[in-house]
Amino acid sequence: MNSRPQVGVAVLILDGNGKVIWGERKGSHGAGTWAFPGGHLEYGESFEECAKREVLEETALNIMKIRFLAATNDFMPSEKKHYVTIFMGGVVEGPNKEPKAMEPNKCAKWEWTSWEEMWDLAKGQAQAEAGDGKWDQRYLFLPIVNLRRQHPDFDPSIAYGKC
Repeated sequence: MNSRPQVGVAVLILDGNGKVIWGERKGSHGAGTWAFPGGHLEYGESFEECAKREVLEETALNIMKIRFLAATNDFMPSEKKHYVTIFMGGVVEGPNKEPKAMEPNKCAKWEWTSWEEMWDLAKGQAQAEAGDGKWDQRYLFLPIVNLRRQHPDFDPSIAYGKC
């Protein structure tokens, strides 16, 4: 167990029509949950550089208009992990708008989903976990659920509007 939190960067790729890209995690902590593209912040790397690098590595998409959106504190005792997750935003650059699963051992697939649907799922999962724990829909990666818990009024369109 690492005694200090690690820094993860999650990227909300926005399409300007209320949709974001998410994918099903495989092969690491949070396997089977849905998450945004992202990964670990490398030594000496800016949040913007990390966001651009991770999105390209994972989805084959280039992004622009990269900016900080929020941060969460994510303690995962069952996995003996503690992360600070930096949520960055970006808009797809160029004509290619369809993500590809470039690391199929880490993400089964990427798809566009509506922000509202994903945000409602995060709220429902948070409520289920605070209650009886029963949840029969897609499980979201803890940092997304914590984004909902820690920043309930969060809305990426405030930072981007119509992209």
